[in-house]
Amino acid sequence: MQIKPMISLLVIALILGACTQERNVSYRKPNIIFIMADDLGYGDLGSYGGSRIQTPNLDKMAEDGIRFLNHYAGTSVCAPARSALMTGLHTGHTQVRGNLQWEPYGQRPLEENTVTLASSLKGAGYYTAMVGKWGLGVEGTSGDPLKQGFDYHLGYLCQVLAHNHSPAFIMENGVKIPLDNEVIWTDTSHWTNGLGSYPVVKKDFTQEIFTEKALEIIESKKDEPFFLYFSSIIPHDNGEAPKGKRYSDIPSFAPYDDKDWTESEKGYAAMVTHLDKDIGRILNKLKELGLEENTLVIFTSDNGGDSPDSFHEESNLPFRGHKRDLYEGGIRVPFIAYWKGKISAGRESADPSAFWDMLPTFHELAALPKPQQTDGISIVPELLGKDQPAHDHLYFEFHEQGGKQAVIKDEWKLIRLQVRNPEKTYLELYNLHEDISESNNLVTQYPEKADELLEIIKHARVPSEDFPFGHVDEETSIF
Repeated sequence: MQIKPMISLLVIALILGACTQERNVSYRKPNIIFIMADDLGYGDLGSYGGSRIQTPNLDKMAEDGIRFLNHYAGTSVCAPARSALMTGLHTGHTQVRGNLQWEPYGQRPLEENTVTLASSLKGAGYYTAMVGKWGLGVEGTSGDPLKQGFDYHLGYLCQVLAHNHSPAFIMENGVKIPLDNEVIWTDTSHWTNGLGSYPVVKKDFTQEIFTEKALEIIESKKDEPFFLYFSSIIPHDNGEAPKGKRYSDIPSFAPYDDKDWTESEKGYAAMVTHLDKDIGRILNKLKELGLEENTLVIFTSDNGGDSPDSFHEESNLPFRGHKRDLYEGGIRVPFIAYWKGKISAGRESADPSAFWDMLPTFHELAALPKPQQTDGISIVPELLGKDQPAHDHLYFEFHEQGGKQAVIKDEWKLIRLQVRNPEKTYLELYNLHEDISESNNLVTQYPEKADELLEIIKHARVPSEDFPFGHVDEETSIF
């Protein structure tokens, strides 16, 4: 008499187990393509209000997907922003917090056994590939991308070498690949220690090489889940080039040849349009292969636009500041996501999000458990039009120009400047809802709010030997 109930329970358990297994098997992990421009401003894209530069493919991507209005880079320069992206940790917790040069060359490398976007996705069965600029450790170091979860890398390991869009060589899986260009190298007295260069004979343009490789990867891996990190160096300038030639590495100024602009202005605009064209090619490849409905494509920039002249000042409008600032122009960046059939067309998101959200987001997409250590929140609900959990606050730090910190909570933002010089340290407070240009410092009108946000800054970071900040003491003046 007791056997029948036991059999019934066993049958139910087997049925439930089979259903669970069937659900797991039927879930097809989406491909992920993450495309990141270098020093592209919020206002450079037509979909974000720009009018000078032609970006039809990105504008169409925004029409067909979702456009984030309040997305933030990791910080306002290359290496730490990329570290925040890769590790899911903001610059108070991630390993690389500044553009620190390392011996024998390159930037401070990520440490062994770091959990990165690539290592997580590789562990979930993804093929992981990267083309473009890495900046988190060169070959032979713990930060080599092949030691950080990538199956393949083509491009630049050192961000100084990446200043040149038509260089003497690039790296493929840790091996130098010579290019058919002639360059002039800086001397060892230059801040780049002779590592920087600019082209005098340009035949191989790396953006074209990277795009061809990206298309090849998509084609060859169409039958398995893949993660492609396309870290373009467009439109970063070549600071080692002669004056007036910093944006002239590109082969052609089309379609801006006839504009009444300087050579640098034409070169900058042509770079952005070239990148836009390549994104169109990638999206067309997905359509051709029938991968649109199972591929999430994200486009963003590693920080705000640079601002060497008045032309580039417009890149970050309507915001104040630019690259190296913790004002909105330095850290708020375009972020567009497209996923046919999953993301409803024409949507906008005003929810604040940041680079460190990508790790938990990709974990969820890959059916992985939530990462044990992250400052991020998965934005999958927002992508799919569901209720999105919110950040309590966002924290940033910057280690040049005397040191800077910033925190954003709700509509309020506190910036702490001259952190390394306690006798000069001061605060600025802005209400971003009412003052998007950060022109009206409210620190004297709202001292209680400044104190509240300063308290967050005090506890937002852990010490770092490589990137020390002075103690955020109780005596910091708000005036």
